Amino acid sequence: MAASVLGLAGAAAIVVPSLSAGASTAELVVDYACTGGIAQSGSGTVHLRTKVTVPTVVNVGEPLNVGWELNYRDVTRFGAPARLPQGGKIEVTGNIQLAGAWVGVLRPMGSVDQPDAMVKGSPLDLPEGISDFAHIDRAGTLKVTPRKLFVDFRPPASEVMVNDDDPEILYSDGWEDLNDQNSQNNDHHLDLHRTTSAGKWAQFTFTGTGVEYVAQKDQRAGPVDILIDGQPGSPPRIDPSKNDDGSTVNDANKGGQTLWRFRGLPYGEHKIEIRSVEDGKWTQLDAFRVITRELVNPPKDYRAECTLVSAPVSVNVTISDPATEQPSPGGSSSGDPSSTSNPSGEPSSSPSGSVMSPPPGGSTPTPTPSKSPGGSSSPTPSQSKLTSVVVIGSPTPTITTTITLPASTPTSPQVKVTPKGGAQTGEAPETPRSPAALLIGSGGAMVFGGVFSGVVLLRRRAAHANDRSRTV
Repeated sequence: MAASVLGLAGAAAIVVPSLSAGASTAELVVDYACTGGIAQSGSGTVHLRTKVTVPTVVNVGEPLNVGWELNYRDVTRFGAPARLPQGGKIEVTGNIQLAGAWVGVLRPMGSVDQPDAMVKGSPLDLPEGISDFAHIDRAGTLKVTPRKLFVDFRPPASEVMVNDDDPEILYSDGWEDLNDQNSQNNDHHLDLHRTTSAGKWAQFTFTGTGVEYVAQKDQRAGPVDILIDGQPGSPPRIDPSKNDDGSTVNDANKGGQTLWRFRGLPYGEHKIEIRSVEDGKWTQLDAFRVITRELVNPPKDYRAECTLVSAPVSVNVTISDPATEQPSPGGSSSGDPSSTSNPSGEPSSSPSGSVMSPPPGGSTPTPTPSKSPGGSSSPTPSQSKLTSVVVIGSPTPTITTTITLPASTPTSPQVKVTPKGGAQTGEAPETPRSPAALLIGSGGAMVFGGVFSGVVLLRRRAAHANDRSRTV
């Protein structure tokens, strides 16, 4: 059978493949507009085209699986929120409302790692799909409605070196950019910045949970003040010309040294600033190392919220219980559970069976049990399965309905016969009728007996008269 397609205005459509009991699905094509978080750091508003796949017939004991395919609808993209190494992760969470037989929420989830290092605004890849399932423990009708999507970004745990010549590091005047340094100095990228004037500064805004200041240890260096987010660091001042015990170092141009570190910042954007203190002393900057610890949850500031562009759409799911369905004797099936075949080949009405018809609005009908002539309800041997797709909103497309009717059990009416003369009727019992031959024989015997009795009586009277005459 060809698939049926129901169009929705603007941004949503329903695709309903040919339906068969136990394997039917409906596909809802729904568009979203996403704002905030990584949508803001990307294109501002990001447009998605999604396809939600929902089974329309499920048996009790089987999971109700809901799948959600994700794609960008146009050239808009989510963007990286900061400069980060490869391994950042996009996580998408859906919201599926369940109503009818029971009320609840499914939260399909999926994620994908970003394969490349990122700068702020770099386009981010989407997961191909997300999914979730519900356990089905009883029969009924369930309405499934997709709602909002939420798109999060989880930065990777990392340590990133930011070289002194990075354009995001800002310098006051009075700094020298020294390149092509001796490789034995072990400077990062063989270069550094240096000033010999007091009160000069360098600033760097980073995103992470910690930062380190990297430069040379040297006898010619002077004290350096360090601030984090405008406040004195801990410690607030370091001296690259001194050892930890306060003694002067014997080193010259010993590069690649971590002179100061601070960790334990809340994840987010922070600013580090270094300031020279003494004239005639070296204040140098080789690099900043940005630290990001592994995060338990994605940062809330990165979350993008996606809302439906079109009116909501829903799918009705029929939950059947195979344990209550009984096959027909002999294995025969009939296209109509309310009729059986008589010997003449014409269908005749049967008092048993259930009637199911789709009411207006596409809601799932309720089987109506028939009654036997004795007045008691007779259970339906099997339930007809109705699958319908309902679109909520305007305009409303045509409802596509497929009814799969299992074999019905032909039955004959059972009539209760009460014989006359029973205590419950008040009528006299009927006398059984004798055959005609028996009646004729009985009549003849009676006539013959009467004649014989008359002859005997006459003979007795004659004998009695003779006796009297003799006596006289």
